[in-house]
Amino acid sequence: MNTINAKAKADKNTGFGTNANSYGGRFVNKNGTANVEKQGMHFLHRISWYHTMIDMSGWKFILIILSFYVAINFVFASVYYGIGIEHLNGISTTDSEWVKFGQAYFFSAQTFTTVGYGHISPSGFLTSALSAAEALIGLLSFAIATGLFFGRFSKPTAFLKFSHNAVIAPYGEITGLMIRTTPFKNTNFTDAEAKMTLGMSVEENGKRTNKFFALELELDKINALTLSWTLVHPITEDSPLYNFTAADFKNTSGEILVFIKTFDDMFSNTVAARTSYTFDEVVYGAKFEPMYTRSADNSRTILNLDKLNVYNNVDL
Repeated sequence: MNTINAKAKADKNTGFGTNANSYGGRFVNKNGTANVEKQGMHFLHRISWYHTMIDMSGWKFILIILSFYVAINFVFASVYYGIGIEHLNGISTTDSEWVKFGQAYFFSAQTFTTVGYGHISPSGFLTSALSAAEALIGLLSFAIATGLFFGRFSKPTAFLKFSHNAVIAPYGEITGLMIRTTPFKNTNFTDAEAKMTLGMSVEENGKRTNKFFALELELDKINALTLSWTLVHPITEDSPLYNFTAADFKNTSGEILVFIKTFDDMFSNTVAARTSYTFDEVVYGAKFEPMYTRSADNSRTILNLDKLNVYNNVDL
């Protein structure tokens, strides 16, 4: 399909460019990040180390902290060893060189952490000055690490998961585009708002261009997001997806962008989540299975998170 529904109104406020030849891949990654690689400046000028440390996975963060701790103590131990072990009282000069270096390393670790057990102490100006500088660096390093730990724990995060697929399902007498999301942690979300945008590469005046359309939702606001929320775009005569067939979704380059913001009681702040679905991830003729049921004793509602992307094929 090279043309779209003439009744659909394009949205020019998306922030994405219209030149289809300038874009590669999808507009937004599945995890909500922009699919953009920045070039033209030095790497160190293009990256925020704070944001990188806050956003990286937990195991990478811990690995970097431990690696820095081991590496900087190795550097200081090497300097102590270079100055001379005889300037570190408490290390026997008759021990092997490996033992001497190990003792210097653990003295460095004790100085860096300001523990200072006392059985090894510096003597001489250079060694004393170095240990004083290391203690200062250690204090500053732990202050930075503590700030990063706090930032990671206190960062407002929308603990929302989206279905892997979008579906085209029956909706009353017509069909609808449906996407499902649900909170997956013990959070309390209120005043949730959703926005859905369709981006398509179409032919216009003999050239390919990106066109974006705001997709009207059945409900774009809800008071509380405690269970699953199925975002529904009714495919009416005014929808850019009107008269789309399964073959059109297969042969057309398009992407559905989803934006949700909601208020988290725990963070006492507004949090946001984003994702996208290419037309390859849209299942034509399917319907989501319900995610929640009543408990056996009829006292609670059970939300089955493993059913987020479970759907059944239906005829349209």
